[in-house]
Amino acid sequence: MSRASRLLDLMQLLRRHRAPIPGAALAEELGISIRTLYRDIATLQAQGADIQGEPGLGYVLRPGFTLPPLMFSVDEIEALVLGSRWVAVRGDARLAAAAKDAVAKIRAVLPSELRESIDASTLTVPTFDAEPIAVDASVIRAAIRKEQKLRLTYRDQDGAATTRTIWPLLIGFFEKVQVLAAWCELRQDYRAFRLDRIQSVEPKDERYPRRRAVLIKEWRARQNLPATAGN
Repeated sequence: MSRASRLLDLMQLLRRHRAPIPGAALAEELGISIRTLYRDIATLQAQGADIQGEPGLGYVLRPGFTLPPLMFSVDEIEALVLGSRWVAVRGDARLAAAAKDAVAKIRAVLPSELRESIDASTLTVPTFDAEPIAVDASVIRAAIRKEQKLRLTYRDQDGAATTRTIWPLLIGFFEKVQVLAAWCELRQDYRAFRLDRIQSVEPKDERYPRRRAVLIKEWRARQNLPATAGN
């Protein structure tokens, strides 16, 4: 293994852990001596990586340091390109544009041999006919990030419309539809709303009374219970 590859593997290993990892455990997983590990950590620190710790206490990588895209492997590049193409096909217009821009930025800084991996990718995503969405999905995504309530008009499978105030949690992408998981104040329970059945959406100047992470954990725990989308 080259030294550059070893340094990349060390960075990836540190990224996987939020708590300090003992030097001996790092060295064992990387298959190197503890002396080599100390030298590699010093090298990364000199390059700007905020690795904190010392022998006997363990090491942790603080957020904020990123390696240049040229350090991606061919498999990693293909994974990124495939994911971006999937988003470009299945996401809304803003997400599709963001996916294409991300690939363009990565491509611009890659060396020529890796740049060819993007241009000649062997992986593709088929097009399909999705249910049209009338509202701007980016408004919903922004509310999720801000933990902000939404007021929406929703049409159920029978065509009946209701007005709801919800706490949006996440959007699931299925084969032909996108589904919003949320807490519904009208039903006082978790509900799923198909985005193609949302007729209007308006952000409210009000945050959830509970943290989104806690709500998602609670929602996941209830997934074994039967539920009807948008009831």
